[in-house]
Amino acid sequence: MLPFWLSIGFLSFVQGVLVALPRPTVTIPLLSRAGGRWWALVLPLSIVVVIGAIALDESSAHFLTWLALIAVPPLAAIALGWIVHGARPPLTLLAVPLFALAWAAKGELGGQSAALALSALACVTLGWLLVCVVPARWVKLGIYAMAIGDAYLVFTDLLQAPNSVLNTAAPAADLPKLQLVSWGGAIMGFGDLFIAAVLGALLARDPRLQLRGAILAAFLCCAWDLLFFFVHETPATVPVALTLLTLELWGRWEKRRLRSA
Repeated sequence: MLPFWLSIGFLSFVQGVLVALPRPTVTIPLLSRAGGRWWALVLPLSIVVVIGAIALDESSAHFLTWLALIAVPPLAAIALGWIVHGARPPLTLLAVPLFALAWAAKGELGGQSAALALSALACVTLGWLLVCVVPARWVKLGIYAMAIGDAYLVFTDLLQAPNSVLNTAAPAADLPKLQLVSWGGAIMGFGDLFIAAVLGALLARDPRLQLRGAILAAFLCCAWDLLFFFVHETPATVPVALTLLTLELWGRWEKRRLRSA
């Protein structure tokens, strides 16, 4: 088993990588008709509703683990075929060996890495689709709301018990658990990767800004891990929101500097 600091540092680095992965979003007529600012609520509700549902009925955790098992592989295939930089339709087939490895080597580092790749790629697809149908301003507010809600649940100890139930839920036949992300000795929530993928899709229209955001996110997420010297659990969505806030403040400062010049 890898040491915790290395495991959580790697997962935090993956959050930064997710910011760099998505291609620029496009207009999808069918989705645009159903789109709107209210879809930004998916971000905070993805944590609040899940935790609330599990707190009320622990059996909902089993539904979520089956939902992730069914949905994650095809979503990962879509990302490989069309959404990530360098995507090609034939690459969709890579989702099959990744799932096979995640199943066959479950609990081992190779299996964990395959499951992590599937979950991360699925988050890219979900985040990219969300940014396609929600105005950028509301996506940003959704990111901030998700981080605030996550921080509140963690620091008030409302997240730990339902999260533990979700982490232990598993489908039958020893199938991989894709409703969470585990690597080495660390565990991270699906939403922690999802918010990073959303930020990446939001920044993808400007390649330089996207790269800057990815580097900054990787740094802030890894630095955030220093809190583990003092607490047992941290809201990993917060450094992603801080990345967005830093980029926005930096952009405003640059505009003011140019006006002054």
